[in-house]
Amino acid sequence: MEFEERVAVVAAKVRQQQGMIETEEATKNAFVMPFISTVLGYDVFDPHEVVPEFTADVGVKKGEKVDYAVVQDGEVRIIIECKKAGAELSVENASQLYRYFAVTNARIAVLTNGVVYRFYTDLEAPNRMDSTPFLVLDLREIDEALLPELRKLTKDAFDLDSVINAAEKLKYIGEIKRMFNAQFNDPEEDWVRFFTTRVYNGQFTRRVREQFTPFVREASAQFLNDQVNSRLKSALNTSFTVAEVEEPSVEEGEEEPPSSDDGVTTTLEELEGYRIVKAIACGEVPPDRIAYRDSKSYFAVLLDDNNRKTIARLHFNGRRRKYLGTFDEDKRETRHLLGSLEDIYTHAELIRKTVRGHMA
Repeated sequence: MEFEERVAVVAAKVRQQQGMIETEEATKNAFVMPFISTVLGYDVFDPHEVVPEFTADVGVKKGEKVDYAVVQDGEVRIIIECKKAGAELSVENASQLYRYFAVTNARIAVLTNGVVYRFYTDLEAPNRMDSTPFLVLDLREIDEALLPELRKLTKDAFDLDSVINAAEKLKYIGEIKRMFNAQFNDPEEDWVRFFTTRVYNGQFTRRVREQFTPFVREASAQFLNDQVNSRLKSALNTSFTVAEVEEPSVEEGEEEPPSSDDGVTTTLEELEGYRIVKAIACGEVPPDRIAYRDSKSYFAVLLDDNNRKTIARLHFNGRRRKYLGTFDEDKRETRHLLGSLEDIYTHAELIRKTVRGHMA
């Protein structure tokens, strides 16, 4: 399984189960251990690689524990402190990490609630954990730009020097992006003043600030939407709108309609949809059993490359609306309207059920 698919598998699990997890122990078992094993690639059941409840005497503090220590070549490389899903992550609840960072060889510390992972190092002072993370991974909304750096912390590709060298850049870029996000959603007075004084010739009074604050917020949202639409049109050479409708069920044919290379174009959007379906199906079967075939009518995701074992269909060809086709036990297809590719995750259980049906 590719690294991005491994991340997608754990992210899908988090989206589906987050509401069911109520304790720290449940968070560790359901989310954090799969993250360590599936994403980072360490054997959570091998104490030579992962030590739960890692203990070390820290000054006058005796017997304190950090939730996990990831070990490589006999040295502690990463320490992880866990909070329950949904808990706030802040420097105030990372006291163990601060203390352990100073007495171990670890250069990477992670504070997580199983959903959000905050990665720290010691950019500000040697052997002292920074107060600000250099990388923040939110599994509910993954920033794909961070994945190459995250991969450097995996067992097979561990490259600490490269991570540390890139950490400062990642830290400040991440902070600036979060600042943009905050200002776009709830602009501060200085932010509003900056734009208002460039388009409005009058004095920046309280009344003007109150008038222009919603203007700045709306302009920001429209700008982001325009940028997203422009990139999608450029990459896919297509666009579509969303309506709250669902097409009726149709029968799945015994054979896939014939197709050839002529006139069949596999788009980036179809491949991304395939990767999402594959990541979901990988919870039931090995990833090498998931294949696809593209045709003029639809993009089919298959088990064992067998057109009699269709897992799902992506109806993206020449349509203004995009649909995911799922199948019941009688091979009847139901098409679900997609507002975005992420909506495929909401039908994960139907996809897994179809895979299990083909294996029966």
